[in-house]
Amino acid sequence: MNRGNELLPIGELAARTGLSVSAIRFYEEKGLVQALRTAGGQRRFLRSDIRRLSFALIAQQIGCTLPEIAAELAKLPQGRTPTPADWRRISNGFSKLLDRRIAALQRMRDTLDGCIGCGCLSLKKCGLYNRGDRAARTGVGPRYALGVRWDSFE
Repeated sequence: MNRGNELLPIGELAARTGLSVSAIRFYEEKGLVQALRTAGGQRRFLRSDIRRLSFALIAQQIGCTLPEIAAELAKLPQGRTPTPADWRRISNGFSKLLDRRIAALQRMRDTLDGCIGCGCLSLKKCGLYNRGDRAARTGVGPRYALGVRWDSFE
């Protein structure tokens, strides 16, 4: 058996990832990892699930949601250790997700000291940039921070 296909009990997986057993069960419930069952009903995980869970932890630290993480992990093969080519494929998709997130963070940084176009008109400056609540025509929420240009309302 390939070492990556070696089966680990949930306690050992917890020890290797730093996650609690209950957290691993939660991630299993969300589809991030998939346990195999022994004849006695005990969970066994592939050694390669260490990498899957590590990826999930890193992705959560940078603000990715569990559905986003699950979508990326779904691109990896089940039942075998992902190859470097498999990880390259997932990293390409994940890079695009990160690029979108970085762009959103940069927009937020650039608009923090100005009107965020929320439509509240509570700031004196909003009367200049969002006269008559024009930003509300494009939808709800902080329109400028979400990338709607204030000069597009002219």
